[in-house]
Amino acid sequence: MQASDQADLLEAIIKIARDAGDLILEVYKSDFEVRGKDDASPVTAADEQAEALILKGLKSLDLQFPIIAEEAHAAGDIPQVDVCFWLVDPLDGTREFVNRNGEFTVNIALIENGKPLLGVVLAPALKQMYAGSRDNGAFMEGDDAARRDIHVRKPSVNGLDVLASRSHGDAAALTQLLEGRKINSTIGAGSSLKLCLIAAGQADIYPRMGRTMEWDIAAGDAVLRAAGGLVQVFDGAPLGYGKPGFENPHFVACGAEAFF
Repeated sequence: MQASDQADLLEAIIKIARDAGDLILEVYKSDFEVRGKDDASPVTAADEQAEALILKGLKSLDLQFPIIAEEAHAAGDIPQVDVCFWLVDPLDGTREFVNRNGEFTVNIALIENGKPLLGVVLAPALKQMYAGSRDNGAFMEGDDAARRDIHVRKPSVNGLDVLASRSHGDAAALTQLLEGRKINSTIGAGSSLKLCLIAAGQADIYPRMGRTMEWDIAAGDAVLRAAGGLVQVFDGAPLGYGKPGFENPHFVACGAEAFF
C-alpha cells in the first residue's frame, strides 16, 4: 500500500475510532454493568457496542480484509487471516474503564505480511489520540486538537524510564529482567497507552511478561514503529502478527534503542 493510500486510510480509521470513543464515553457516564467472560476478564456494554460500530465502519470501507476483533473472537467468530487483516480492540483497559481512571483506549490496526502497517489508539476520556503508518510517521492530538509529530527518544544518561502495567504487574519478573540495567524511574500506566508514551518520547521501555492478545497491542505497535521504535520478543526478533490463537509471547516495547 502506497504512502498516500496509507494516509487516506488512516484518516478514515481515526474517524471510526472517534465515533467509537464517543459511544464509549456515553456508557462511561452511566451506571453500567460489568460481566465476566470465560477467561474471567471483564466486559461491559461499551466493549460490545463500540466493537459493533467499528466493525460496521471497517466493512463500509469495502477493502475486503478479514477483521479479528476481541469480542467477536471470544464468541467464536474467527475468520482466517490473509496478507492484510484488521486487529480491533474496541476497549483496551476495561479494568481502567471500570475503575474510571480514564486510561482506556480504542485500538484499530491494519496488519500487512505479519507487521503493523498503520494504527490508531484513542483515549477518549483523556482526549488523546495517537496514530501512525509505516511510510508516513506517527503523530498525536491532545485536548487542544493540534496535531504534533512524535518520535521515540534515546535513553537518558540517568537510566531507563520504564513503564509497568497498572493492572497486570509482576514486580519480581520485572526486577529480574532489568537486572544490571540503569533505571531512572518506573511508571505505572494502563492499556495500550504505554506503547504510545514510548512513541511520543516520554518513556523508554515497556516490558510485558504475561498474557496478551494481538489486538491488545497491534495499534500501539503500529504507532510505535511509525515513531521509530520496536516491539521485541525475548529472542530479539520483532513481534509478529497472525499467530495461531493470536496470543503474544512475552515482549519488550522499546524506543530508539533495542532492548535485546
